[in-house]
Amino acid sequence: MNTSERLKREATFHDLQADARAATFATHPERLVFRDEEYLQHESWIRPALEALGDVAGKRVLDCGCGHGMAAVVLARRGARVVGCDLSAGYLAEARQRARANEVEIEWVKADAQRVPFADGSFDRIWGNAVLHHLDMREAAREIKRLLAPGGRAIFCEPWGENPLLNLARRGLPYPGKGRTPDETPLRRCDIEVLREAFPKLKVSGYQFLAMTQRFLGRGRLSQGLQRWDRNLLARFPSLERWCRYVVVTLS
Repeated sequence: MNTSERLKREATFHDLQADARAATFATHPERLVFRDEEYLQHESWIRPALEALGDVAGKRVLDCGCGHGMAAVVLARRGARVVGCDLSAGYLAEARQRARANEVEIEWVKADAQRVPFADGSFDRIWGNAVLHHLDMREAAREIKRLLAPGGRAIFCEPWGENPLLNLARRGLPYPGKGRTPDETPLRRCDIEVLREAFPKLKVSGYQFLAMTQRFLGRGRLSQGLQRWDRNLLARFPSLERWCRYVVVTLS
């Protein structure tokens, strides 16, 4: 993969997404204001993954691939000293607006997640949602390890690619919010092994085994019921995680 071409494709794709969203916020700036619950509840893995960061008050936290900046705002409200970095200038512009609208202080940096312009050990925590699967895993692991301070922890929420039926659906079925860059690939077990070389204590937790159907069926009582079934099934049969839609990866 040619790195400069990949970065250009990724930035262009996400800038176009941000441009499409910008028109809404230009006419309805009040929509930039949100409650923490709106972010924590929008996918079943977000709340437990964010809680796995632990108490972030006073800690240096990097929101890696910050996108629209909602996670960064939530972390800042919890007392963290947050830096949000993203490759997309368009999304960074939206994130800045969102931080101002929600009255929190966040530092924003335009950067490739594989080359973040901060010194070794700069962060106590690193957060990322749908970021790693855009990157070269070996370079990403090296950069995460470099950036984390001793005793630090990184949490990444990523699409999982070990379910062949789900992969077929991703390629062939239309559903709301579908869209991806030509270079991204859901994480596989081989990617986890690369990360494990740098972080031997790595942990992986699966989310949305049955509840992945909400992508087609929409949210409602059925979706909530399936999420409860998922929690019970995955607790009793961890091997089912292989078939989940998303995983949360903890690096420490």
